[in-house]
Amino acid sequence: MTLDEFFCIGTTVTLGSHKFEADAIKAFARKYDPQIFHLDEEAAKTSVLGGLCASGWHTAATWMKLNLETRMVAEGDWTGPGPQPEFGPSPGFKNLKWLKPVHAGETVTFTRTALGHRPMVSRPGWRLLSLRSEAFDSTGDKVLEFDSAVLVKVG
Repeated sequence: MTLDEFFCIGTTVTLGSHKFEADAIKAFARKYDPQIFHLDEEAAKTSVLGGLCASGWHTAATWMKLNLETRMVAEGDWTGPGPQPEFGPSPGFKNLKWLKPVHAGETVTFTRTALGHRPMVSRPGWRLLSLRSEAFDSTGDKVLEFDSAVLVKVG
């Protein structure tokens, strides 16, 4: 198995779906994003978002959870030379966009597409894997997108 095959370069992988329930939206908001349209159903109806909706950070955190769950399954499939690649931390993300509110009761499907990888000159034996991350509501509309990267130790 090559690294391109292992990383599924160019292939969009569905990470899973998550239903954003009102109670979970409020709980997340109380801890991390206490804006009225994430906390109070009645007040949210008259807000610019038109109803109780999940924090964008809640949707991004859900992508991360599903990404890790999916990646952990794929790691066991390594048949290439040398030890199985080891996933490290992410150096960051860019172009984060919350494109449409995720209202209470909505189910969102999360995806990732590995775009490519390159060796890291500053960290021999490590590669930088670039990803395109997206999420879609039940109508197929994109609600979240961002570009990210992750460090991967190979060989």
